[in-house]
Amino acid sequence: MSDFSEDLLRPATEDDPGEWSVGSGSGMRFPWLQKLVESVATGGKKEKDFAQTTSACLGFVQEALLKHQWQRAAEYMHSYFQILEDSDSNKRQAAPEIIWRLGSEILYYHPKSSVETFSAFADRMKNIGVMNYLKISLQHALYLVHHGLLDDASRILSQAETWRYGDKSASQEVLINLIQAYKGLLQYYTWSEKKAELSKLDGGDYAHHAASQGVLDHGWKTSANFRSLVQTPGVWDPFVRSYVEILYQIVPSHKLMLEFHRLLRKSEHGEHRRLGLEVLFGVLDFAGCTRNVTAWQCLAKYLRQTLMGNHVGWVHEQWTSRKNWWPRFHFSFFWAKGDWKENKALAHEKAFVAGVLLGKGCRYFRYISKQDHQVLRKKMKRIKKLVKKYSIVKSGL
Repeated sequence: MSDFSEDLLRPATEDDPGEWSVGSGSGMRFPWLQKLVESVATGGKKEKDFAQTTSACLGFVQEALLKHQWQRAAEYMHSYFQILEDSDSNKRQAAPEIIWRLGSEILYYHPKSSVETFSAFADRMKNIGVMNYLKISLQHALYLVHHGLLDDASRILSQAETWRYGDKSASQEVLINLIQAYKGLLQYYTWSEKKAELSKLDGGDYAHHAASQGVLDHGWKTSANFRSLVQTPGVWDPFVRSYVEILYQIVPSHKLMLEFHRLLRKSEHGEHRRLGLEVLFGVLDFAGCTRNVTAWQCLAKYLRQTLMGNHVGWVHEQWTSRKNWWPRFHFSFFWAKGDWKENKALAHEKAFVAGVLLGKGCRYFRYISKQDHQVLRKKMKRIKKLVKKYSIVKSGL
């Protein structure tokens, strides 16, 4: 047996050398299968070849796993550890990953396993299979997350994030990206909790100010973990969504907000689609975005979809806090003249939004609708019909 096996699996009692237990104190018992290690019975003959023994043992482990016989799999696994002493260097190098994959699955499902057992096994395997250090660390962290141990999981990921072995390979780089992403996701979860706690505090007092600053600081720290990730090729949607949601709370006018809106509007959840409308209004709250054609196009299109879906309440929710200042900020006579002169496509999108929110009597809508342009005449006619049909003014809201 290797030092690793002897350390992980210790005799339960001195009087009973026939049983072994995991060193974490979990109470798991593994009968000593010395007879199986010494030989494999084949047709009444005893084969003492080491390679055939370990190969047969691996087959028994796999069969037990397929049948969900966790204790039986653990017993055979105890003997398969002998592969770490194989004279074949290729087998020795491949063995740590095989042992980790099989052993972690056994410990995950075994009724007498525990978090301590799994963690002890993972820590030992990181040291034995150094080439698998990052992969094992990530899986170890996800296991801890599954059991609600977020701080421990974050610690494991932080250790793995700075780990290096030799020249950084392409596979190592991918795993480090994933580790940074999941670390950021855990920080995002903590940020969300802090934000929820902040909403329960009375505004204006010292406690609220301190908590608000803490949420802001944690948000910036979390966004730093995602910043480089979103520039790396790959499918990072869950992480990008967390990143841009944090940015939305900190910098609502950030250029990524329109991408955030696109992700939200594709969701099947009504709450996500409602947030998609909120994000667009938030972008256009800022002076730097007043002539952002893409943002106005998105808002015009999404307003139409929202109202066609009978969600006038969503529009009212966003408009209530803005109806006293958006008309001067976006829809004045001055803006109408300037927009028409500089960008007629922008003027048409804003005219539709102004008509929906303020009615066809608002200054911006009236000015744009009276401009005669041969090419755009049909478009303006269609906009007038849509405003007449969907304006929230007529609904009394």
